[in-house]
Amino acid sequence: MVVAILALIWNIMGVMAYLGQAMAGPDMLAQMPEEQRLMIENRPAWATGAFAIAVWGGLIGCILLLIKKASSYMIFIVSLIGVIIQMTYNLFIAESTMDYGPGAIVMTLMIPLISIYLIYIAKRGKTEGWLN
Repeated sequence: MVVAILALIWNIMGVMAYLGQAMAGPDMLAQMPEEQRLMIENRPAWATGAFAIAVWGGLIGCILLLIKKASSYMIFIVSLIGVIIQMTYNLFIAESTMDYGPGAIVMTLMIPLISIYLIYIAKRGKTEGWLN
């Protein structure tokens, strides 16, 4: 239960980050550093969609985990697919000149690892019978 609550908080932060970027209006974009603004403005729809699938899937998976539903397992897998697509775009396709620093590198590693861990937890819950 503690893991599910912490994961829910983690995924709420992801949803907030997504909404902050997806709903950024011209005024908000104008206040961002140019490199960050260009990265958001030039992101293709499929990469934004992958970001949405990753964060909303993680949030829904955590809610399902909290109410002890075995379907959280498949939702976490879908979320991980979104994470992989998003990370592939961010790391290998986007032509960003932003220097994210060590914090961003840690986050880039943590996001897929946490996604994989949540899949493991849900799979274990199904196997041990504490998820229906």
